[in-house]
Amino acid sequence: MVVTWITIGIYVAVLVVVALVSSRSSKSISDLTVGGRNMGAWLSALSYGTAYFSAVMFVGYAGSTGYAFGLWGVLAGLGNVVFGSLLAWLLLARRTRDISARLKLHTMPEFLETRYNSKALKLFSCVVIFFFLSPYSASVYRGLGSISQVLLGIDDTKFMIIIAVLSALLLVFGGYLVQARADFIQGIIMVGGVVLLIFFMVRSEQVGGLQGIAEYAKTAAGLPKLDGKLWWALLSLVFMTSFGTWGLPHMIQKYFGIRSDAQAKRGVWISTAFALLVAGGGYFIGSLCHRFSSDHFAGLEQIYKNTFKDYIIPTMLHDVKLPWAETIGLPHVLLGVVLVLLLAASVSTLCSVALTASSTLVMDFFRSLRPKTKEGSLKIGTKLVCVLFVALSYFIAKSNTPIINLMSYSWGIISGSFLAPYVLSLYFKGINKIGAWCSVLIGFGIAAIPAVCKIITIIDKTAAPSVTILANQGSQYAVMAMAASIVVCLLVSLIANGFKKKIDNPFFYEGTREEAGNA
Repeated sequence: MVVTWITIGIYVAVLVVVALVSSRSSKSISDLTVGGRNMGAWLSALSYGTAYFSAVMFVGYAGSTGYAFGLWGVLAGLGNVVFGSLLAWLLLARRTRDISARLKLHTMPEFLETRYNSKALKLFSCVVIFFFLSPYSASVYRGLGSISQVLLGIDDTKFMIIIAVLSALLLVFGGYLVQARADFIQGIIMVGGVVLLIFFMVRSEQVGGLQGIAEYAKTAAGLPKLDGKLWWALLSLVFMTSFGTWGLPHMIQKYFGIRSDAQAKRGVWISTAFALLVAGGGYFIGSLCHRFSSDHFAGLEQIYKNTFKDYIIPTMLHDVKLPWAETIGLPHVLLGVVLVLLLAASVSTLCSVALTASSTLVMDFFRSLRPKTKEGSLKIGTKLVCVLFVALSYFIAKSNTPIINLMSYSWGIISGSFLAPYVLSLYFKGINKIGAWCSVLIGFGIAAIPAVCKIITIIDKTAAPSVTILANQGSQYAVMAMAASIVVCLLVSLIANGFKKKIDNPFFYEGTREEAGNA
């Protein structure tokens, strides 16, 4: 295991060097939040991809999806490629970059306030984003915690603290600028790690190569017959993890920092290729779980109860038997690479989520209350809140909640609330404040149902079975929330406009911040 720890140590050392060197270039609020709007295609696309895919996907979603749907689980990865990366960049990146650069916008709440002339909407979005991004951040901790327990044999608390300190270090030293450069390195590590992981897992004795996969596809475990209920569960998972990114502020903010329209065009294909390899590969590995002994899963359920699916991927990596190896498990060097892969994916996501949540709270919420606050104070305040957010996420991660539920609560409530007013504002000039508010409240209300049920089950251990069932349907309610919010936003805006073609807030589409005297 010494080699494994050396590999991890080299990775940590590289990130520290990147943080120290890059921190000299981070001088303003713009540098801290959107990288000075000077990010090229590679930096932007890999920063987007590494924020998208973390231990949440590799450990939580890949394992639970493979366990429930076998090879059908690969559809989730393909959905992330087509809808979460390709279509998202094609439809959102260039228009968002243009508006944010022209109007000097730094955060999603600021975007919503400017479009709908509503300070109340900005303040509401600040609170929702800060508090409901924390379960998502906590799910990253949980993924790394299960890895550390199974593969390293150490207490998950110690490993989580290491991740928290490393994430806080990158944020304190420079924010988005440092994070984007670190993400570039971490993206390369993720690509190399996934390629090696796929190769070794497919060649393992349990899987048996391509022939073994073909045999697996003929079994009920490999390609189970899905009824209507299971198809709805699978498709809702695909749609939530794909379209959910369209309303997440830490993903949208990646578009804010793109240097030019040309770089945004190039970023489409870089982001898509990265997603195809990382997401496609991650879900593919999870879909092979039933080629391993099912006895392990029964044992995991006895030990970890309702969170046992979070330990499926770590157990597969721990028990894999390579034909040319005398012992069970991955070679120590490869194990180190795999751990660095998961660390890289998770640290980048934690940094991105923490920076977005903290910058919205400080720059949008507190600055709205105290508009004369100096930029230097805002920058320091954002970094301090980043550290507090990382700590808050750690404590939420210690709750006994499966990764897939934590993430669905977070993505469902945030995207259910803000996807419609954000995405529709890019294409439909008649969307107005009334429609935006109605869509936000409807989306929030629907997506919050499973989260509220989860709180009830924590408070009341004797809660009705129906409450427990609802608490585990975060993905389904997230999809319903996003769909309902889009319909409501369009319909209410149309009614409010008297069914007439109107342009709401022409300045948003044609003006510049200099024209308003607020450069």
